[in-house]
Amino acid sequence: MTTPRAISGLPFMKMHGLGNDFVVIDSRGRGALTTAALARALGDRNRGVGFDQLAEIRDADDADFTLDFWNSDGTRAGACGNATRCVADHVMQATGQDSVSIKTARGILCARRRADGQVSVNMGQPQLDWAEVPLARPTDTLHLPLPGAPVAVGMGNPHCVLFVADADAADVAGLGALLEHDPLFPEGTNVEFAALTAPDRLRMRVWERGAGITLACGSGACATAVAAHRRGLTGRRVLLDLDGGRLEIDWRDDGVWMTGPTAHVFDGRLTPAFLAARST
Repeated sequence: MTTPRAISGLPFMKMHGLGNDFVVIDSRGRGALTTAALARALGDRNRGVGFDQLAEIRDADDADFTLDFWNSDGTRAGACGNATRCVADHVMQATGQDSVSIKTARGILCARRRADGQVSVNMGQPQLDWAEVPLARPTDTLHLPLPGAPVAVGMGNPHCVLFVADADAADVAGLGALLEHDPLFPEGTNVEFAALTAPDRLRMRVWERGAGITLACGSGACATAVAAHRRGLTGRRVLLDLDGGRLEIDWRDDGVWMTGPTAHVFDGRLTPAFLAARST
């Protein structure tokens, strides 16, 4: 009779929102566990698990829980809307709650499940002043002095939104990588390419800071909807068709609400050997 091997290591979840995929580590009761080295190792799709962002759940005194975000290159992310919705859905299912409060670098966010099963999160008010985005110098955030005259919007992380005739034909990889590191953005930036396809409907593709091309970006969708309304292209409620699916954005008086589907794909466990080699 074979004796089962003892289970050890660090548990994690793999989740995604519209193909924007995440590794989620629940460190409540233990303190922060993620390091830049561990995030890079886990983000490797060949030698690790692979993700666009890593989300770590931690304890909070003034909210239901705290969320910290990491990019696949090991840098920190200030906001991640789709991961926030996914983790909120997981916690709501575990606790039986219909809404939760989440402490992030963006502030305390509210998430709730709609009657149709989709999950909404209030990502807060957009940051529209150049210093809040942030930009390197005083600049008109509605018309940046960059190729395509993009719009700058802060959603807890910086965004550079370009309106194009055809988002599917846009050079997302080339121009996205170039603008991510433009000196006008001292912290780098996410880059969105959006085209108006119908009244209050946009097609959007995205280059994410620290991750590259992804199938969806929640904070990017919020930034794009805000930019489109500021440019007079749409109303405040917009449907966005991303590579991975559709998000509904509603810029209300209390903040920018984002609604869409979530998916919990599988649970796994990182081995002690993997953690020991990549935890510093």
